[in-house]
Amino acid sequence: MKKVGRIKGLMLMAILVLPLVVVGCKAAAPTPATDGTSLYNYITQQNDYHKWKMWPGKQALYPGTEPHGALLTTYVTDNAFSAIDGKEGSIPNGSIVVKENYMPDKTLAAITVMYKVKGYDPEHNDWFWLKYAPDGKIDVSGKVDMCYGCHGGKRDNDYIMTSPLR
Repeated sequence: MKKVGRIKGLMLMAILVLPLVVVGCKAAAPTPATDGTSLYNYITQQNDYHKWKMWPGKQALYPGTEPHGALLTTYVTDNAFSAIDGKEGSIPNGSIVVKENYMPDKTLAAITVMYKVKGYDPEHNDWFWLKYAPDGKIDVSGKVDMCYGCHGGKRDNDYIMTSPLR
């Protein structure tokens, strides 16, 4: 009889405690595939980038340069934020950097994205690139020569131009 009572007690505890544990846990959204549509859907629907931290030391609408825009707001995933803030020298695989590109009048002109995927493009530090319009229309994605051409000058900084990573 004691064994049955103990089992009922454990079952009751599981019924009461398990939902609290499950509610407290947030499952990580699976990382997106390396195609423009998957990445766009991931950062706008599955894991809204507006809820991410901004680039360490940057605020909304900081001064930018062409071709990105006069004003920029840059969001990063937690793993990217830690690497940037910790001056680790590079951004880890799975990281995503989202840059909102604004006109001088603060009109959103485009959103540009860098997504680091192990093995995607070793010649360019495995970066997948995406540029889309404010309405979600994808302009370019993947291995983009225009992006390499500009960011390639910062190859020793993991193709990052926003700030030093060391």
